[in-house]
Order: sequence, then C-alpha cells, then structure tokens
Amino acid sequence: MPATMKAFVMHAIGKVGVIDKPIPRAGPNDAIIRTTAALICTSDVHTLAGAIGPRTDMTLGHEAVGVIHELGEAVRAREMFKVGQRVAVNAITPCFACDNCQRGYSSQCGGMLGGWKFANIKDGSMAEYFHVNDAVANLAPIPDDLTDEQAAYCCDMLSTGFMAAEHGNIPVGGSVAVFAQGPLGLMATVGARLQGAGLVIGVESVPNRMALAKKYGCDVVIDFSKQDAVEAIMRLTGGKGVDTAIEALGSSKTFAACVKATRPGGTISNLGYHGGEDESVQIPRKEWGVGMGDKTIRTGLCPGGSERMVRLMRLITAGRVDPLALTTHRFRFAEIEKAFGMMQTKEDGMLKPLITFA
Repeated sequence: MPATMKAFVMHAIGKVGVIDKPIPRAGPNDAIIRTTAALICTSDVHTLAGAIGPRTDMTLGHEAVGVIHELGEAVRAREMFKVGQRVAVNAITPCFACDNCQRGYSSQCGGMLGGWKFANIKDGSMAEYFHVNDAVANLAPIPDDLTDEQAAYCCDMLSTGFMAAEHGNIPVGGSVAVFAQGPLGLMATVGARLQGAGLVIGVESVPNRMALAKKYGCDVVIDFSKQDAVEAIMRLTGGKGVDTAIEALGSSKTFAACVKATRPGGTISNLGYHGGEDESVQIPRKEWGVGMGDKTIRTGLCPGGSERMVRLMRLITAGRVDPLALTTHRFRFAEIEKAFGMMQTKEDGMLKPLITFA
C-alpha cells in the first residue's frame, strides 16, 4: 500500500501546484476516502486569491465522492459502513455535538464558518485520498442508480444552492428573483421551484447561463447588460417587488439590487461568497426603509451532514433535478492545474469542470 498521494494544493496566495503528501490516517471517529470524482468550485478560486487569508500547501477542494479506504475503530464498531463502499460527503462536515450544532446552526460548527472544514481549516478533497471527520454523521452511501458525477453535485451545488431558497421564506406561488445564474444560482433557481415559487426571475447576461436559467426553471431571464434589473423586476411584479431575492454572485452591487427589488415583508437570502477584502457590503438606506422596511436579510451555509445528502440524492433519483447540464468540461486529475486555470478565467464558457481519478 503506498504511503503517499498526489494532492492539488494552495502553496500560498495566488500559487497552486500538485505535490506529494502522506495518505491521511483515520482517527477513531473518522474515515479516509479514496477519491473517484470531484468538481472544482469558484470558492476555491476566491480562497486562492486570499479571501480567507494565507494558507501554506493546503489541499484545495470540497466537492468529492469516492470509496471508503479506511474507517476509524469507533465507526467500524457501528457496522454502518464498510471499506470499498461508495460514499458522498457534503462540503460542510459538522461535528453535531458543539453548541452551534445543537442550536441548529451546524454550518457554524465550533465557530463562525467552522462547519466548512475542507480547504479552510484542514486539507480539502482534491487529492487521491481525503479525510472525513465524524464519519457516522457525514458519510452518505451513494445509491446504485446514481453515478459518481451526479452524487458529486450534492456535495455543494445542490446543497448550498437549495439552502438559499430554503432560507428565502418563499410563499407558495410567491415571486423570486435570483441574481446571477452561475452553478449555485442555477441550483437556487431549482430550489425556488421546489419550494413552490410561482414566478422565478433570473438576472444574468452570459448567453449560455441565460439558456440554462430557462432550462432550470426561470420564467423570465433579465439581461442586466441591456436593462436595469431592478426596474425590470418592478415592472414584472406590478411595482411591488419580489417576495424573495437571492444574491448568488458575492457582489456588493448585486446585494444592494436585491434589497431594492424586495418588497416589504420579503427576504433577501444571501448565497454569494463576498470574497473581496476591500469591499464593504452596502445596504441602500431608502429601499431598506431606513431600517424599518420589514425586510429580512438571511445569510448562511448549507447545514451539511449525511441526512441532507441522502435527501439531495433522492431528488436526483426521483427526477426532480438533473444537475449534469452544469458539467461543461471534463479532465483527469493529472490535468487539474489546467482545469483550475480555466476556472479562474471561465475560459471557453466553463461552468463546472468534472475531475476524474484513476
């Protein structure tokens, strides 16, 4: 059995590469997964740019599936999993024991953003093997009728995108505007439909993303490069504004537009990663009702855990959502540096690249 593996790492801010690392070992409550498929996320691009501070030779990635390579002794004793079993792991891996987890905020496990462990406070999953904490709570068996690629989309894109809709307090038949139709925004669009929205408005300007927005359930797609998005939303809603606005870009300007487009009593659900160090997120005072407009601002990460993964995979199996249209490019792990470089620039219309492992 080899002692080392290949891992795609952030050497320092702005610098990546593939290096050899020891294959991690499982503690009593942990598991080690041999990676079979993974997706690159734009949040890894933000991390490399310094959004969460410097990191040294930290393995990137948080969207991966694989087979169980090793189980901790406490996990083996439960007889719930076995070596060689296909599993998926959410990007958020809470302990489900700390105060934040017990208060219902498992994504903030142990402290602010603490449930986000991969490529944040520990090595991520873009390697030949990766470590999973609290395995009983965080390993989800992949159904036989799902491919690894389908399951990988449950790790973050479905889970986090749907979270924005879940946090949006969408009334049945209500109106929703999703600002930006990247992978997470597209899944927020699907989530809004699943939550019962009667009108879903997408805001986007890139042609292939606009087409996908219609495919995934937008009734109307506003090209913000050709018209003012807030004004268009107001026209579509008879001057009232939407019940829910979802910010899926991570831009102060877009966040302000969400506040402006939301009706009194509505909810602004933030999905975007506001990674710009020098950018403050501004709330437009007048459209906020000078602080008294009964507009709720909700932020969050997906809750993580195996139960959520089981439910998300069930939605794919049942045909409620098909995420595979998001895959625009495919690479072997040996090509990871090329794939990541293309993700940084969105070259060739890249949306989500799938990475497969031998």
